[in-house]
Amino acid sequence: MPVLGFGVIGILVMALWIFCLVDVITTEPDDCRHLPKMGWLMIVLLLPTVGSLVWLFAGRPPRAARITEAPSTPAAPRPETDAEFRRRVRERAEQQRRAAREQQRKREEN
Repeated sequence: MPVLGFGVIGILVMALWIFCLVDVITTEPDDCRHLPKMGWLMIVLLLPTVGSLVWLFAGRPPRAARITEAPSTPAAPRPETDAEFRRRVRERAEQQRRAAREQQRKREEN
């Protein structure tokens, strides 16, 4: 039974190491704390368990830096159900057609 316990611990340590490697690689260089990104990558690569834990507690950017801002514009309504949207699209298309006809007419006159 102890062998099975060490196997599980080994898998967990390896998963932590892979998570930290991916996290270091995908972190923006300006967001790393205390060391440059390349330094953190070397620490996590060369000292898997200790390096991973140090990255999590000392090098990883604060949670607020990792969260991306929500878009400032709300999502567009479904076009097929919004009559006002469809009306505006038709009006804009007609304006573009008129402008294209006018340009064509000017070209033909010259």
